[in-house]
Amino acid sequence: MKISEITVYEVKPRWIFVKISTDEGLEGWGEMVSGTKTETVVAGAKEMGAYLLGRDPFEIERLWQEMYKSFFRGGPINGTIVSGLEMALWDIKGKALGVPIYELLGGRARDRIKVYSWVGGDRPADVAGAALERRKMGFDAVKMNATEELHYIDTFDKLQAVVDRVASIREACGPDFGIGVDFHGRVHKPMAKVLAHELEPYRLMFLEEVVLPENEEAFQEVAAHVSTPLATGERLVSRWQYKNIFRQGVIDVIQPDVALVGGILEMRKIIAMAESFDMAAAPHAPYGPIALAATLQVDVCSPNVFIQEQSLGIHYNKGFDLLDFVRNKEIFQYKDGYVDVPTRPGLGLEIDEDMVKEVSAQGLHWTNPKWRNYDGTLAEW
Repeated sequence: MKISEITVYEVKPRWIFVKISTDEGLEGWGEMVSGTKTETVVAGAKEMGAYLLGRDPFEIERLWQEMYKSFFRGGPINGTIVSGLEMALWDIKGKALGVPIYELLGGRARDRIKVYSWVGGDRPADVAGAALERRKMGFDAVKMNATEELHYIDTFDKLQAVVDRVASIREACGPDFGIGVDFHGRVHKPMAKVLAHELEPYRLMFLEEVVLPENEEAFQEVAAHVSTPLATGERLVSRWQYKNIFRQGVIDVIQPDVALVGGILEMRKIIAMAESFDMAAAPHAPYGPIALAATLQVDVCSPNVFIQEQSLGIHYNKGFDLLDFVRNKEIFQYKDGYVDVPTRPGLGLEIDEDMVKEVSAQGLHWTNPKWRNYDGTLAEW
């Protein structure tokens, strides 16, 4: 079997799908993060994909090494291109062998996968009502963005607003309801310490990205003020970037993204490394159906994954959602806050390629908002 064609689709609201075809008729699907560089990622995917033509799709580790280890390596653009192509290779291999991908990575470590739901949107509001609604749907955990724009040093009324929102969820949903609060890198170290401390009484599931990953040395300082588990990892693009996180020993929950860290096997390696440091994992997955399906494959065989992000109905999905591009919609059906272990071969997805082509023809331009502080300086989003 040889790789015969690479097809890349730009798909609203903010996804890039890639299909690898073979000379024996088998096809595999992967997903890349468009981020703010859609055209760059698409061009890079076509360039790197051309290198795979005529190669054996079963030699995933060999091809990964060759894709990743160029002289200039790393970075989110290269990381997401490699990740998407690697997912598609695993999809082909699983389909060819008639097994889900997790069967090729050690097999099941669990019976089902716990998931949480997003509430509140980019500018969080009415979070208690939304959390109650999710609880009625069977979820027993949610995640919310903490704050809007926040300067290096800002007013305490903004922090109090965060505390009040979290308190409203705790009061509405009770003491056993899981609440994750995502600082999203919007909070700088001087305020992160204060806000983390103020949220301590609400017994949160975790605090996410309390500072940006390039300021990872500040994790230690924030951790000194709280006992709440700290989480990070969504912006890290390789297992080499996780080395300092593991050595530092402050982070409790890692959040690798299968569409960024190099794909399925790389995420499995990272989560296994975390297990050896007694760290939990809650993989990042706010994107499209292929990335989520790939993440679930890793979850199944990773015992330290305790909960999974899922993006059905997330605030970013404007115009289209996960199920719009999937024929076997039952794969993302949640019951009592869990999703079943997938059983179909490969990624377990049946992609509606006609729908993909139709939406891809519309083009794609997505960029994150540009927020400003009260003095006109750029705020972190």
